[in-house]
Amino acid sequence: MAAAMASAVVATPVFGAQLQTNGSASCSSRPAASGAVSIRLNKAFSGLHSIDLPAASSANSCFSVRADVAVKSSRVGSQRNPALAVVASAGEKKNILMLGGTRFIGLFLARLLVKEGHEVTLFTRGKAAVTSQLPGETDEEYAAYSSKIKHIKGDRQDFDSLKDVIGGKGFNVVYDINGREGTEAEAIVNAVGDLDQYIFCSSAGVYLKSDLLPHREIDAGDPKSRHKGKLDTEALLESKGVRWTSIRPVYIYGPLNYNPVEEWFFHRLKAGRPLPIPSSGLQVTQLGHVKDLAVAFVKALGNEKAIGQVYNISGSRYVTFDGIARACAKAGGFPEPELVHYNPKEFDFGKKKAFPLRDQHFFTSIEKAQSELGWEPEFGLVEGLTDSYNLDFGKGTFRKAADFSTDDMILEKLGKKTFVAA
Repeated sequence: MAAAMASAVVATPVFGAQLQTNGSASCSSRPAASGAVSIRLNKAFSGLHSIDLPAASSANSCFSVRADVAVKSSRVGSQRNPALAVVASAGEKKNILMLGGTRFIGLFLARLLVKEGHEVTLFTRGKAAVTSQLPGETDEEYAAYSSKIKHIKGDRQDFDSLKDVIGGKGFNVVYDINGREGTEAEAIVNAVGDLDQYIFCSSAGVYLKSDLLPHREIDAGDPKSRHKGKLDTEALLESKGVRWTSIRPVYIYGPLNYNPVEEWFFHRLKAGRPLPIPSSGLQVTQLGHVKDLAVAFVKALGNEKAIGQVYNISGSRYVTFDGIARACAKAGGFPEPELVHYNPKEFDFGKKKAFPLRDQHFFTSIEKAQSELGWEPEFGLVEGLTDSYNLDFGKGTFRKAADFSTDDMILEKLGKKTFVAA
């Protein structure tokens, strides 16, 4: 596996206090105000396809870059032994209301919960089929799931009718997969009544942009983020005294992904086109497989350590934009991709999005989830992308038709060959 990953992910060990690549980064073991050991990345930070550091042997060593290596911190709970984690009412079956569950994350999560023996009811507007067979799911597995899943049709935005629709049905756990605003969660809580736990799907997009990475759960939120409603929801649940847990995924990928993450790369690889990557292509980011995310949601259920807590969830490795392109090529069995780099400031794409990821370093620490939830991501990047390609995109089941108009603008300006659709 290591050899297969070489072209897409390059692990660079760091010894001492300086990380030097084609650019630079500095790491200090001096605790920040929170007590967390952090890595500081400047704008010149480059040359890495993945950062993978060994655990430090002393408090003065520079470490804390790898997501799945425990980072020394004074933050409460950061050193808890997952073996000591106590799951409340272990084995107790829950009556679960899931908001969503028919598009992407919830499809995989609901199946895990049903397999655990919980009673699961999906609350949706009924615009999508309540059940559909997943890629790679056997007929027997699908039949077992579809025979047990329940459904309530309704609109969570219709606050006045919620109590009549979902109240008084004995739900003791809510999985809120599609909530965006605090008022939405408040209406659900008021309608359902007392709950053992409200598990919310937030987003790592709530974090304020920072030079200190990886993002940790204690980092400041961005009041201007388009995900601010997620932060408001967490605050609302806390203020109402609800036993809540919030999961903050980074970039999610996997079969049936309706967001153009891996799809953007696969579209261009299948068409034999160059891949326009903004700036240097060495921006470091993080992707997490939807199946690993679903497991994390299950691990939070009934876990007393998770009450009132937020958790970053993603893959255990960090990767550059160029590295994602190479990993997608390897996953789909394509030749080495042609990567074209451009300066986004030289273009006006209007409302079109020329690249699916934010043009900056953006990655998180998942150590808290590993420590307190006993959760570990199972998918490596190429392995996970291969799963996504073989079960979904490789069969031609793209969510959206390819749009190469911004690509052609870039290629033309750079004097590269432009492509004409067949």
